[in-house]
Amino acid sequence: MTYARIGSISVDQFIAAAPEKVWRALTDPELHAKWWAPGDIGPDVGREFRLEMPGFGSIPCRVIESEPPSKFVYTFNGDWTLTWTLVAEGQGTRLLLNHSGFDLDDKRQADACERMGPGWRDGVLPRLAKLDLG
Repeated sequence: MTYARIGSISVDQFIAAAPEKVWRALTDPELHAKWWAPGDIGPDVGREFRLEMPGFGSIPCRVIESEPPSKFVYTFNGDWTLTWTLVAEGQGTRLLLNHSGFDLDDKRQADACERMGPGWRDGVLPRLAKLDLG
């Protein structure tokens, strides 16, 4: 029996805001559009929504776990899962992202995994950290 090699990306970002404020940035459509992508995201389990990704189009997503303000999990594009874990740390929040489900035996998915790691680490999450969450 052959097993697929499954890849994931893990990123750790400190944000100088309370977990409740970071939670809003993850689940409120207006705030979400400011640091990543526009879409009709929301925190309710079972909610289906789309994120509008420049260059890739409208990506279907579905909330599978929601524990405000500590854990938010949704499917992304059918194959992948984004798990956001928020941990209070000092005067802020340690945000841990695990983007999982990459089939490393599929060249396109392996390439996506390779490209998305630096994108999350060097672009998307630092943009969230710089956002004024008031």
